[in-house]
Amino acid sequence: MDYTKALGLPVTEAQVAEMESHAEDIDFAMAAEEESKLRHDVMAHVHTFAHCCPTAAPIIHLGATSCYVGDNTDLIMLRDGFDILLPKLARVIDRLSNFAEKYAGLPTLGFTHYQPAQLTTVGKRACLWLQDLAMDMRNLQRAREDLRFRGVKGTTGTQASFLQLFQGDHDKVEDLDRMVTEMAGFKKAYMVTGQTYSRKVDIDCLSHLASMGATIHKICTDIRLLANLKEIEEPFEKEQIGSSAMPYKRNPMRCERCCSLARHLIALLADPLQTASVQWLERTLDDSANRRISLPESFLTADIILSTLQNITEGLVVYPKVIERHILHELPFMATENIIMAMVKAGGNRQDCHEKIRVLSQQAATVVKHEGGDNDLLARVQADPYFAPILGHLDNILDPKTFIGRAPQQVARFLSEEVRPLLEPYKAEIDVKIELEL
Repeated sequence: MDYTKALGLPVTEAQVAEMESHAEDIDFAMAAEEESKLRHDVMAHVHTFAHCCPTAAPIIHLGATSCYVGDNTDLIMLRDGFDILLPKLARVIDRLSNFAEKYAGLPTLGFTHYQPAQLTTVGKRACLWLQDLAMDMRNLQRAREDLRFRGVKGTTGTQASFLQLFQGDHDKVEDLDRMVTEMAGFKKAYMVTGQTYSRKVDIDCLSHLASMGATIHKICTDIRLLANLKEIEEPFEKEQIGSSAMPYKRNPMRCERCCSLARHLIALLADPLQTASVQWLERTLDDSANRRISLPESFLTADIILSTLQNITEGLVVYPKVIERHILHELPFMATENIIMAMVKAGGNRQDCHEKIRVLSQQAATVVKHEGGDNDLLARVQADPYFAPILGHLDNILDPKTFIGRAPQQVARFLSEEVRPLLEPYKAEIDVKIELEL
């Protein structure tokens, strides 16, 4: 439907029909030739379209400005870009949720400062990743819903050209703005603009993509660290080569790729920040070339990172025996507080027991650090008559599952209350597989 005609402008049915019939007939060669002469991309396409539509030529681009074409198109692309990314992010969250649920109760060493700390579970650690991804999901959803259309605003945002077309009828100008906005699939248009929509809109969109990049960099770095420990690995194909020189290598190259691209995605945020800061008054054109790179490149980068991360999360490999060995290496030190409490329950003195444990722990640490031996603290405890009252309970005291607190319960509740509901809007697309070309 032609809204200018519906509102009373002299636009004929023949002109509308002609433009509709040639909407997809774009002569890019002619447009390029026109732009080489005019040095104006929009006018080059206006002339090219007019060549296809000689009857409609007099009214093409009537009352409009370049930003009516360019900015409105960018807003459509931003919205549609989010519509592409959100289901992909949902699939990553779904795959990682399944992983967290499967390993909710598998104890593993926690790390603070990348030093062994209190136990957690493999699934609970995955929930830390999921929590950040869930925040990214909500941020992207909000940024998408906050987008408005520029609509018909004229050269400096005053709608003066449209007011003239409608001979001073303000209601018809507002009706046209509303109709065009709805036609483009937006609920609202920005009420005030300069020549462009505020470039802070670009900041809002790209900042959430950059934030998601930070999340994915952290996740993939964690996996790379765990791969070094041989506890968890990304998928590794049967004939895949890890290193041209070292045939035994299993390098985490998918995670490394995600980290590499995530840094680029984060760095791209500097573009809209600087662009918005240097827009003079109603507009300057130094935003244009930058935005033509930074906007699509941010979405394209986020897209391939999510596809790669989906591939990773669909094939994560866990090595429980390696994890168990690492736990047993560190558990004696972590169990000292439990041993002290058990001794006190058996009638011992807390301070005396603490001193006994301190001395034995230092002796065991010397064996580990200076002699390269195994942690023999438990053997020392078992050999010391002082601890005779609790020797029969040591197996229970040292069961790794008694050191993981409420981790399994936290996983179950988190997935049920916060993660699964977030995926509901994307159920129809959640099972889509991707073929990752490496």
